[in-house]
Amino acid sequence: MADLDLNLDLDRIPDEATRQAVRSLLNLVEQLVAENRTLREENQRLKDEINRLKGEKGTPTFPARSSAASRAADLSSETERRQSKPWQKRPKGDRLFIDRTQLLPLDPSSLPPDAQFRGYEDVVVQELHFFVETILFRKEVYYSPTMRRSYRASLPPGYTGAYGPGPQSLALWLAYAGGMSQPLIHALLTDAGLLISAGQVSRFLTEELALFHAEANAVCRAGLASSPWQQLDETRTPVDGHSHACHTLCNPLYTVYHTTPTKDRLAVLDVLRAGEPRTFRLDFQAFAYLEGAGVSRKLLRQLQAFPAAPEPEGVFEEAPFLSLLEQHLPRAGPQQRQRILEAGLLAAYRAQERIPVVDTLVCDDAPQFGSVTRRVALCWVHEGRHYKKLCPYLPPHRKVLEEFREEFWRYYRELRAYQQEPTPAEAERLSAAFDRLFATRTGYELLDVRIAKTEAKKRELLVALEHPEVPLHNNTAELAARGRVRKRDVSFGPRSEAGTRAWDTFQTLAATARKLGISFAHWLADRVSGANQMPSLAQGIEERAQCLNLGGTWQTE
Repeated sequence: MADLDLNLDLDRIPDEATRQAVRSLLNLVEQLVAENRTLREENQRLKDEINRLKGEKGTPTFPARSSAASRAADLSSETERRQSKPWQKRPKGDRLFIDRTQLLPLDPSSLPPDAQFRGYEDVVVQELHFFVETILFRKEVYYSPTMRRSYRASLPPGYTGAYGPGPQSLALWLAYAGGMSQPLIHALLTDAGLLISAGQVSRFLTEELALFHAEANAVCRAGLASSPWQQLDETRTPVDGHSHACHTLCNPLYTVYHTTPTKDRLAVLDVLRAGEPRTFRLDFQAFAYLEGAGVSRKLLRQLQAFPAAPEPEGVFEEAPFLSLLEQHLPRAGPQQRQRILEAGLLAAYRAQERIPVVDTLVCDDAPQFGSVTRRVALCWVHEGRHYKKLCPYLPPHRKVLEEFREEFWRYYRELRAYQQEPTPAEAERLSAAFDRLFATRTGYELLDVRIAKTEAKKRELLVALEHPEVPLHNNTAELAARGRVRKRDVSFGPRSEAGTRAWDTFQTLAATARKLGISFAHWLADRVSGANQMPSLAQGIEERAQCLNLGGTWQTE
């Protein structure tokens, strides 16, 4: 359908009834065009699926970048959100250390007779060596006739089996920081001259990693303790061909990857609890949650009649709690059981003191993130995408949408400026400005409905007025999720529980080391070799958190 060359100024229509009728007609056109667009897209998807079932090919999934379809599908708001900064190249000289000096003489025969020596011209060059070293260790052996046993010298730390620490640390870096697949890692090592099987490369990446799993768990706990607010996002990860969810939990000091079979509220709580075994508690918080979820009074009375939880902690382990549910509530439906499990797990999480309880969660408005923490801070970038998705057909509606989006991002930049220099007066002004901006009614119904939805999220969108440390967007967690997507594109997905845990552990360690400014390659070599001279990443988080003070305004509450 071709665009109409229709530029109506409704204010020039003198009769109010006529003006309202024309406005309703224009909105009806927009509604019908939107429905038609949706139906055409759905029809094309069905045609493509039929063609695939017939063994043919459907429409290409990814249109050319320059096409109109790709431009319409681009929902990024980076050009509106970001303020460009001048780029400056950082010099390398102050970061280089000279390992050796080599004199380069001139051939005297190439010089004229009157040439005079004037000193040296220094040129600094970096070189990299990559080669295989085969070592023969000759271990001294002693035998004691009286003890009737032999004594053998030990291999140096990090040397186990047929390989030293180098191949494993390199394989780990290439897989989890370099984005290479196992076959390519195997190909690189064998091309370098290392005699190694594909199975051994797989064992390097997935087996005997208890030390690294412990480090990743310590990173998670230190990260949770580093600020009262955290950022969270999730993306799909196939595990042995079955769809799982990978959650990315982070703040400026760390990033944790945690893969779960589901992406429901129970999974979110598992992530915030650092993967500890589930425990359940039936107290006033649990019953308040169930009342808010609309559970019947009869079911609440039945839950209140449950046996008391074991002391001293007053919580149920998972297996006994599930057994109690089966015994006392055999007729409870799946949704009711889900709400009971959420309530019990949430109450136990908030009552425990082993793991820092998150106060504010920065996320999108997916339902599984709600009611988990005391406060939710919604992402302005996600909110801006809703306006980017609007595709008005009529020129007047395109104009009002463009004008409103400009005001939207202008207000966002004012919030960013407030975070740099927060004052009570500016917070009050921005709160009132929010009310004015999102009380706007343009006459374009689809836009007005979206504006009203944003207005209803004022509390969640303006958490930064009370706590300026809280980010206005969730890009950090989204970028971490993209790291999993890139890993998934290269290696598809882990095929076992050990592989899944290895993916989570090493992506956690690599991303956290990057945020702390630590060389992940050097850190891996230090740990695999057994030297353990570099401090733990958790220690780096704790030290940096004291400098950044990411929860300063919470201390004054």
